[in-house]
Amino acid sequence: MTAPAAPPSRARNALIWIFGALGGILWGYDTGVISGAMLFIKNDIELTSLQQGMVVSGLLVGAMFGAGFSGRLADRFGRRRLILASGIVFTVGTAAAVLATAAWTLILARFVLGLGVGIASAVVPLYLTELAPKEARGALTSLMQLLVTVGIFVAYLTDYALSDSGSWRWMLGLGAVPAVLLGLGIYFQPESPRWLVKRGQVDRARAVLARMRGGDPQVIDAELDEIREADRADAEQHAMGVRDIVGPVLRPALLLGLGLVFFQNFMGINTIIYYAPTLLTTLGFGTGGAILANVGIGAVNVLMTLPALKLLDKVGRRSLLYVGSVGMFVPMLVLGAVNSAGVTDAAVLLPLTLVSILVYIASFAVSWGPVQWVMLPELFPLRMRGAAVGLCLVFNWLFNMAVSLVFPVLLDSLGSGPIFLFFAVMAVFGFWFVHSGLLETKGRSLEEIEARVLARGGTVAKAGAAEVPAS
Repeated sequence: MTAPAAPPSRARNALIWIFGALGGILWGYDTGVISGAMLFIKNDIELTSLQQGMVVSGLLVGAMFGAGFSGRLADRFGRRRLILASGIVFTVGTAAAVLATAAWTLILARFVLGLGVGIASAVVPLYLTELAPKEARGALTSLMQLLVTVGIFVAYLTDYALSDSGSWRWMLGLGAVPAVLLGLGIYFQPESPRWLVKRGQVDRARAVLARMRGGDPQVIDAELDEIREADRADAEQHAMGVRDIVGPVLRPALLLGLGLVFFQNFMGINTIIYYAPTLLTTLGFGTGGAILANVGIGAVNVLMTLPALKLLDKVGRRSLLYVGSVGMFVPMLVLGAVNSAGVTDAAVLLPLTLVSILVYIASFAVSWGPVQWVMLPELFPLRMRGAAVGLCLVFNWLFNMAVSLVFPVLLDSLGSGPIFLFFAVMAVFGFWFVHSGLLETKGRSLEEIEARVLARGGTVAKAGAAEVPAS
């Protein structure tokens, strides 16, 4: 007879979500703080337009590498240990950035920070997804995105608070605080029960589920049986390599994951997050005013992520992406048209630009921002979840880097109008991508989603085989 499970401790569970998603604050802070700091770094370290892009994108190159190797390491050593490692890497990269005295040392420090961002971006959503109950998985997993926006907002506040003194080293250095908290906090949290089952540690997995779920032990055993059944099915398959991930059975899931990360980046969000103050100063804002406006952008980003926590599990992932695509298209079209037409009247241009950016940020924050991080771990089977999510995130940071690296150069050479129009076109294609076949994962267990994805992949594989003439 199974002993009754103790009721879950809400405080203990809250700590798991907080420390698990604290990587999001670090990620948001280190990506967001550079937008204001860049205005002052140029006073101490001489930077060309290309080098400005490299300082920003150095973090993104590191994130690409961090995401690339962290998936397999998380499958081997566990989700919790990799999150702990990301906290250590964040701390080292922050110290190096504070001490930088030349462009190349700052770019290198940003690369190290990026390794931590890449690890956190790949492993934290994985960790939260595998711990969350299916009926609340969207809300709990999207804590990552919420805390990313909180981190960005805190970074913008820090930039504004230190803008009078121009202390960019303090702006960058304060990122060490959440890094240390992450490392200390995650050390005491449990491992993912799905990873424990995969490693044969069933009793530990049951203990984690009892701690997280409480209530009827039969419910806990039923969830554990579902996890074990999925693990047994995975074990019957051969080890997954890159060739298998891109093969016909799993290719539909991979294409959906790559589509999510492509459109999230190429609809222009990173140019706003990284370069809003730079962009606003080119349109007539003073330095202080541009950074203060950036604080407003960060506040909207946080506030509009909050309703997404409930909407993800009520209206579903696809509906939010539809709304977000339209909401991002309209302001980019307006900004592109106004700037391409050469409007220079500050009384019209400045408020129109600020309102358009706020509408754009609000639309992103309630849709593409949280949905990507919730859906990526949902789309892939357990046996290759870490590796596949890591592969998608390599491309996520590659796309992010490409946009961020070339934006200062294109802004100098083309102006902002054509760039905004390009992002508007990408929003249209993003809408089409959602409509053309993105799976709805709301309310389904990870094992149910896996069965649907593999069934779709099996259909594709059979169709492909039927097209090959018999020998």
